[in-house]
Amino acid sequence: MRRILARLYSFCGGLAAVFLVGVCLCSLYSIGGGLFGYVARSADDFAGFSMAASSFLALAYAFGHGEHIRVTLFLDRVTGAPRRWLELWCLAAGGFLSGYFAYYSVKSTYVSWQLNDVSQGLIPVPLWFPQSAMALGTTVLFVAIAEKLVDVARGGALVRATDAEDAHIER
Repeated sequence: MRRILARLYSFCGGLAAVFLVGVCLCSLYSIGGGLFGYVARSADDFAGFSMAASSFLALAYAFGHGEHIRVTLFLDRVTGAPRRWLELWCLAAGGFLSGYFAYYSVKSTYVSWQLNDVSQGLIPVPLWFPQSAMALGTTVLFVAIAEKLVDVARGGALVRATDAEDAHIER
């Protein structure tokens, strides 16, 4: 099961990279329009959709690699069983919040789909389409946090980041 979830996180990370390239292409298209005298209509809309998709789809991938910003000022000073309990509490709180966000992201996407809601730009894009990236990203983040919560509850390794570039595992 872990291998399947790792592939899911990597797939979402790859999609995030594709949408990040989309932001770059939309920006270049808009800059090219200014240089060559044409108006790049809706480029900013699509760049915004791509940026949102990239941001949300990368959440679980970044979490799985220990790249999320964590406040470890207190956690790093605690060891043993109290550290594990604090880590469990943090993961449970993160799981609750990400689950809450995922639920309402999916619900919002579904409502936009039901209402046939479209963007207000020159090109009317059904809003459920860009919102689905947010719904997928938040849902996969919830799964990633829940997986880590179960792993730590079963005695798995705690992630302790000493600085942004050097993360190591503590038992």
